[in-house]
Amino acid sequence: MTYFSSFGQTYFISASIAEWQAAFDLRPGEFGRLYMYATLGSAACLPFLGRLVDHIAADKMIAFVVPVLACATLLAGFATSLMLLVFAIFLLRLFGQGMMTHMALTATGRWFHADRGRAISLVVLGHQGGEATIPLAFAAITLAYGVQAGWSVAALVLLVAGLPFCYWAYSVPREPHSPGAKSDKPVRHVHSWTRREVIRDPIFWVLLTGVLAPGFIGTTIFYHQDYMATLNTWPPQLFATSLVVLSVTTVIVALLTGSVVDRFGAVSILPFFLLPLSASCLVLSLSGPPLLLYLVMVLLGISYGVSSTLFGSLWPGIYGTAYLGSIRAVTVSAVVIATAAGPGLTGTLIDQGFTLPEQMLYLGIYCLVATFAMGIAAVFLRRRAVG
Repeated sequence: MTYFSSFGQTYFISASIAEWQAAFDLRPGEFGRLYMYATLGSAACLPFLGRLVDHIAADKMIAFVVPVLACATLLAGFATSLMLLVFAIFLLRLFGQGMMTHMALTATGRWFHADRGRAISLVVLGHQGGEATIPLAFAAITLAYGVQAGWSVAALVLLVAGLPFCYWAYSVPREPHSPGAKSDKPVRHVHSWTRREVIRDPIFWVLLTGVLAPGFIGTTIFYHQDYMATLNTWPPQLFATSLVVLSVTTVIVALLTGSVVDRFGAVSILPFFLLPLSASCLVLSLSGPPLLLYLVMVLLGISYGVSSTLFGSLWPGIYGTAYLGSIRAVTVSAVVIATAAGPGLTGTLIDQGFTLPEQMLYLGIYCLVATFAMGIAAVFLRRRAVG
């Protein structure tokens, strides 16, 4: 599920932005705002659509979500008007980035308990696998046969490989807390909060200041890859190859983080996970040779690896699993809003003469401030657990 969510992620969609801008005569800021509006629309729908995973079996949700995502890829490739293209992006973001990831991490958080950190760290490897392979494959197809062929193949892969495989994998019911389930690790009972209770919790909103940073910053970097390549005179294919470095780093760090989470708890990592992201922003605020981008991808991979495992384990660990789908729908919606705001806000600032390297400097400072907030939140969460 996380692998096939790639077709709704910015690192995949951004590969066609140059063609769309040329076809509809749009400036970077104009398309960035349209992208933001489409993504914000998907974020507004997620809290309502996402809560269905608490009531409908996973395989039945897959039978609906994956075909809609396949239709969205076809619409994106063959859109004949700007309105149709924006609608296609809305569907890609809602069912790809949003629902595919939401369903995968919600089910994993609910099915696994004592080894939840390791389970999440394995599941999120699909994102890195997608980053490392799908953009490169799409680039090869579009270079040989054109953009429409690339999007057509994406739809075919979803229907022929994604749908049957995901449906089969989720068709077996899991009951991890049944009387027969055994674990040699002590399991701490966690009260299951309702979504209304979570929204009223001040700590939840403090945590969001950190949760939103990787999505906002990562999406901004991927979305403006052509702009940064031109600004630094980097070769056009540099971003595609650097994604391999990002993916490998994220995989290694995610697996290590899963073990750390299971041993010390997710709360123990909170005060530190934004530090590599801050460093990546500060490095990107500088101009330099292509090697600079590889350093950025290593730092970004460390942040992605930690955060993807951390927050997959943190929500069920502090708010329980009974209403996990509804709670995660809110957090995923917030992340989608952040990813929407990234291209729109930064693109508008670029149009106003505020370069992306300058913006990255301030984003790095924000991460340092958010790190301090995460440390305070961790203290309160430990006290709550003890109490």
